[in-house]
Amino acid sequence: MDIIHKYFKNLSETQIQQFSKLQELYQDWNLKINVVSRKDIDELYLRHVLHSLGIAKIVNFKPGSKVMDVGTGGGFPGIPLAILFPETQFHLVDSIGKKIKVVDEVVAGLGLENVKTTNGRVEEVKDTYDFIVSRAVAQMETFVGWTRGKINKKQNHDIKNGILYLKGGDLTEELKIYTSATIYDLPDYFDEEFFETKKVVHLGMKFKG
Repeated sequence: MDIIHKYFKNLSETQIQQFSKLQELYQDWNLKINVVSRKDIDELYLRHVLHSLGIAKIVNFKPGSKVMDVGTGGGFPGIPLAILFPETQFHLVDSIGKKIKVVDEVVAGLGLENVKTTNGRVEEVKDTYDFIVSRAVAQMETFVGWTRGKINKKQNHDIKNGILYLKGGDLTEELKIYTSATIYDLPDYFDEEFFETKKVVHLGMKFKG
């Protein structure tokens, strides 16, 4: 939990309590349904929580905005972001039912009221969102295909509505067709060695007309 304080200093008492409860909730649920590797559960705050919050270093979600987390798995990056931005609405989607069950239980355990979940494929979601977030669930071209038509056209943020993707490694080949993509290197924001090759890719959606 200290690692969250290191980079996010203006947390409310409620947010501190919610972040503090994450370890216990995930350890408990991971014994029943394995959604986080055993190695990672010991470093939950570094590898999952702080990594998810890398997106918050790129954009400050405004009250009333809507964010969809595609392929949320155990709730990352959606749950840490929902704690940090309590006035933003988050929709966490995953096709694997047992993962959404864990997400639902963690959301209930934290008392988060700004999160809804869907067990299903993102293509079946009918709504639109200011941003779509994810942690490397597919190649960018595949991901863009899944989420086509789901970005809200009305802009309310300093960066364009679109995709915010947590990725690692060399992305040159994968992003060569996306000339407008902006890559933010997480070592610019976080000191820990874990983030050495980690990035947030912002792909603003272009709209015709």
